[in-house]
Amino acid sequence: MNIKIDIKIFIFAIIFFITNRIEIYASVMIFALIHELGHLICGVVIGFKPENLTIMPYGIKLNFRINFNDYNKKIKKGNMITIKKIIIALAGPITNLLIFAITMIVTKINGDFIFLGITNKNIIYSNLIIAIFNLIPIYPLDGGRIVHELLHIFKGLRLSYTYIQDISLISIAMLTAVSSILVLYYKNIVMVIVLAYLWKLVIQTERDFTLKEKIYENIAKHS
Repeated sequence: MNIKIDIKIFIFAIIFFITNRIEIYASVMIFALIHELGHLICGVVIGFKPENLTIMPYGIKLNFRINFNDYNKKIKKGNMITIKKIIIALAGPITNLLIFAITMIVTKINGDFIFLGITNKNIIYSNLIIAIFNLIPIYPLDGGRIVHELLHIFKGLRLSYTYIQDISLISIAMLTAVSSILVLYYKNIVMVIVLAYLWKLVIQTERDFTLKEKIYENIAKHS
């Protein structure tokens, strides 16, 4: 398995350090790795093989080598791979929600504690943020991938690209509106940077999907 590091992670670390939030960022990255381990273990269990792992500013991105036999197992307008992709995408947020729930229970029973140098409050906060963030229906976050694969099953692959672009744009617009209010209230520049990075992802994904749409159009013309 190939492992890559996005150099922008160091820029984010510097920004969090300057804004006195480096402890939170370190905590988030640790549990983002555990989040990805949830994806990894789930993927291996259902028959996928890990291929590439990229450490990025907002977490870790994991790519699997697909079993192409699953393409022949049709499920409505999708196939078995779409179901497996949904399960894998759900595994990460569920992992964080389990850690969040367990930490809440231990805190309620024993009070505040520190685990591996991380306070229980940071464990709770980090895992809740990672789970909620990844479930936002913005592609390529887990939530966006889940919605995309569901659309693939019920609407077909070509329409799924169109719909997920619209859903991603609506979601990022709503998130921007809400976050803008929070930025004004808390004066937290980190939110602005995260939003800017999400917008970059959405715009880049839209370009990729537009290219795929042109490929579909060319195939239709010559068929």
